[in-house]
Amino acid sequence: MRSRKIHRRALALAAVALAALPAAALGSPARAVADGGASAAAPPVASVDLPDIPLPAGHGKQTVTVTYRNDSSTDQTVAPQILIESPDQGPFLDPANVRLEALASDGHWHDMPLYSQTGTLYTRLIPAKTVLPGHHTLTQHYRLTVLKPSPGTIEPVVAIYG
Repeated sequence: MRSRKIHRRALALAAVALAALPAAALGSPARAVADGGASAAAPPVASVDLPDIPLPAGHGKQTVTVTYRNDSSTDQTVAPQILIESPDQGPFLDPANVRLEALASDGHWHDMPLYSQTGTLYTRLIPAKTVLPGHHTLTQHYRLTVLKPSPGTIEPVVAIYG
């Protein structure tokens, strides 16, 4: 069963990366040429899976903290991502039934749109990309509210770019 989850997670990450390619290529051709095509739409080279969290029961809220430390001495481009997995046999989650918010630097919660691919709800990576200096830690707080009770798992991930 676990191999299917890894397959869905990889597919969701690939879908996010591929969806961003045309927009970046069409949106800023000068940058794509200037940096040899290594624009913001380049796909991640690796990902770090953080511990899974059960989806809250009922109409509950769940706080999720994504923490990742860059142990190298060089800067690293990373992007936190929240994946919400449906059970392997369904029912599949609907983005309209889950509300995800991120805590911004101004101290306010801001809605995060959720997208759906193969039974997985996910946040986009490209807007979340940040440069994490060497030996620094990224901490991002999220608040997830279940609007319609459903089984599932919250799977935080940190995508790492080359």
